[in-house]
Amino acid sequence: MSTVAQPPAVPNTPEFRPYQAGMTGIDLLAVTFEACEGRNVSDIQFRSNRPTYVETNHGMECLDFLGILTDVQMLEIYKELLRRQEKAAHGFGSGHVEAGEDQKITQALQRFQESKVDDFSSDGIPHTGNTKVSGRLRIQVHLSASGLGITCRILNDGIPGLDALGIDGDTGAALKRGVCRRAGLGLVTGPTGSGKSTTLAAIIDWLRQNHPKHIVTVEDPIEYRYPADMEHPNYPGHRCMAPSIVTQQEVGRDLASYRQGLKDVLRKAPMVILLGEIRDRDAMDTCLEAAQTGHLVLSTLHTTGAVKTMGRILEMYPTERQPAILNRLSEMMIFIHSQGLLKGTEGKRVLTYEFLQNNDDAVASAIANYASGSNSLEDVIRRAGNIAWDDNLQRLFDKGIISGDVFESARMKRTEQDDL
Repeated sequence: MSTVAQPPAVPNTPEFRPYQAGMTGIDLLAVTFEACEGRNVSDIQFRSNRPTYVETNHGMECLDFLGILTDVQMLEIYKELLRRQEKAAHGFGSGHVEAGEDQKITQALQRFQESKVDDFSSDGIPHTGNTKVSGRLRIQVHLSASGLGITCRILNDGIPGLDALGIDGDTGAALKRGVCRRAGLGLVTGPTGSGKSTTLAAIIDWLRQNHPKHIVTVEDPIEYRYPADMEHPNYPGHRCMAPSIVTQQEVGRDLASYRQGLKDVLRKAPMVILLGEIRDRDAMDTCLEAAQTGHLVLSTLHTTGAVKTMGRILEMYPTERQPAILNRLSEMMIFIHSQGLLKGTEGKRVLTYEFLQNNDDAVASAIANYASGSNSLEDVIRRAGNIAWDDNLQRLFDKGIISGDVFESARMKRTEQDDL
């Protein structure tokens, strides 16, 4: 006789309040954040007619014990996030002074019906009896096959130091020297979710506390807020004003469009400019123009490694313009810091990176002649002061920080022998 295998027993799940009909948007969000507590959640995925998923150090986890969100409940969550967005706004701009809360939500929903997408940042959500509040949220609202979808990235209120991110001391020192330059271009690159914004925030936070600068940012949306003050360097426990002033602008709240931010940024007399992302040729041209006219420019690209970063920049321009662009980059590029987050052997995400600093004639020549081949650029990355992607991976593997499988899947594999 054959026996039918029985499914495994359902693991014991802590008691949580489930989603219920009639709950307000803030109640639905509070229930979700109560369930997230202690899980080290970085992202929450709400979907109509689906259970809620969260991303943790272990990957995606399903909070199916909370139940299924209906279309009506999803709309209530969206409206509540919009209300909390307005609480963080300053009250100026088109329609902000005259419009009431209901009118603002109606206008936002009308815009969403036209564009099918909405991106903004929101205040934190109170949970566990209002005794705790989540970090600020970066929100994207969209449509999918199941209906309305909302992705919430939980932002940290505190800005970590470069050393706390997993960047070694020598690379951290080189990044700090780079952003002390009067003019030039520094790029932090990597795929979505690789921590680029956090690394840039750590750089800007160090700069604003140690040097008298006017720093202007154009972000979509703002992920980290820089306070006007800082810990007093000589009197622990006391605060003092930071030597730098930071002007942060968020697209959709302070700026009508990202393009407007690019157009107007130089008119604010900045010394340092942070553009949240180089999206197209217009943004790249703005970076090059600002760097060439005596500004330090920091931005990001969705590329992995210095070689691919240079290739991505060239793709923005027609062939006849590429030699001139490379010559400008060879003069103005300060560094390319390319990073990624990997699953570590202890269940935590681990930062790996490649670092190229344009600190000698060999590097500048390799950049200028990139169109003739990438071999020269690959060679200078392996020289002293720079860190090649695969070399850093090898270091993490040798220390037992990442597994062999993670090491192999994350390698650049630049040589033909590696591809065999």
